[in-house]
Amino acid sequence: MTDAAAPTENLFGHYAGVASRTIALIIDAALSFGLYTVGTASGAWLIDRVFGTNLNQNSSALWGLAFLGWEFLYFWYCWGASGKTPGAALLGIRVVRQDGQRLGFGRAFIRILVFPFSFLFFGLGLLGALLGKQRRTWHDVAAHSTVIYDWDARAARLRFLAQRAEPSAST
Repeated sequence: MTDAAAPTENLFGHYAGVASRTIALIIDAALSFGLYTVGTASGAWLIDRVFGTNLNQNSSALWGLAFLGWEFLYFWYCWGASGKTPGAALLGIRVVRQDGQRLGFGRAFIRILVFPFSFLFFGLGLLGALLGKQRRTWHDVAAHSTVIYDWDARAARLRFLAQRAEPSAST
């Protein structure tokens, strides 16, 4: 049976490149910042109308911490729930475990914690996405994850299932 010996990397697509990952990150940064801005402005307006209290801008450190918390939740939930953020979905990429399975919330938590460290030392932790065979950054290595092109994964999975179904259909 040659079907059982088929390589499993065909089931979950090709590794995503630097350009796709960067554009997805830019889209997500703009989207999450826009959502945060609209959410906090609406919340401040509502608090002002209901309680008559104006949330002043003197607490910029508090707003900064709230923004960092929002960014953490945005990426953690998106990566944990589906393996992709809206920007990644638009570009057809997904974060998965190294074996191609769903990332999960635990690995997404590790990935988002190590994510800022990939930018340290002039982006040294990001060189793996540019030079590595599997295109893995420091946060990918820490979470045992990789970023793949998801559209290829769906097509490869359907081809694999179709090949497996052919011998049983003829009997």
